[in-house]
Amino acid sequence: MSNGDGEQPPVSESQELKEDAHNPVFNLPPLLVGILAALLLAFVVPAYLLSEDGNGWFIFTFGFIPLRYAVPLSQQGLEWLWTPVTYSFLHGGIEHILFNGLWLMAFGAPVLRRIGTLRFVLLWCISAAVSAFGHAALNWGDVTVLIGASGVVSALMGAACRFAFPSRGGYSASFGHLMPRQSIVAALSNRTVLIFTLMWLFGNVLIAVGVPLFGDVGGEVAWDAHVFGFLLGFLFFGLFDRPIRGDLSSGSVEHPL
Repeated sequence: MSNGDGEQPPVSESQELKEDAHNPVFNLPPLLVGILAALLLAFVVPAYLLSEDGNGWFIFTFGFIPLRYAVPLSQQGLEWLWTPVTYSFLHGGIEHILFNGLWLMAFGAPVLRRIGTLRFVLLWCISAAVSAFGHAALNWGDVTVLIGASGVVSALMGAACRFAFPSRGGYSASFGHLMPRQSIVAALSNRTVLIFTLMWLFGNVLIAVGVPLFGDVGGEVAWDAHVFGFLLGFLFFGLFDRPIRGDLSSGSVEHPL
């Protein structure tokens, strides 16, 4: 995986551009469709098919609880192993799923098209864990269950800010994955990226001080998980991006499968 922050040349080829020109923005990659279905299924099953006790067990077993990591592991089950990732598939209501689902379609699609399935899955798992443990570090020993894909979605937003906002023009969901990766400094110098990031941070500040925003589900919103996720995606996207292959001087660039 590439870990540099330097700019990369575009990866587009004429045939790829012709194929993408016929694809609508919401012609989602199959993996993303599967993830959206999994999010919906992980809500419907415990909420409507399980008893109240079964629902509680499901949330406890797959939700992230900071208290787990303040208690000796020998005194508990193995939930601490998988919950840093599985919590990201759980949601508190239809509004919660719709809110995260819309952002996931908008920012997850270009990231997935750019980095491929395996890197996307890795980014999902790592950003979920970083968001969860960042939240736990600021809420050590808390018994509140953390659920939702917001931390991962925030990481995808941060990742997209490194390539999907051309210096000339706005956000491109259709062709953003073909753009060169910008360095951190270059991305922050991009007016569109800067405005988007400031607005995003302002929204999370409002959440932190208790101002209700669309997408809240009536409970406490883990704004800190959002911030940790965004920082991971923005600062470390180069670790997940596909390495460049080919003769850069001739403009021939090939991405591995």
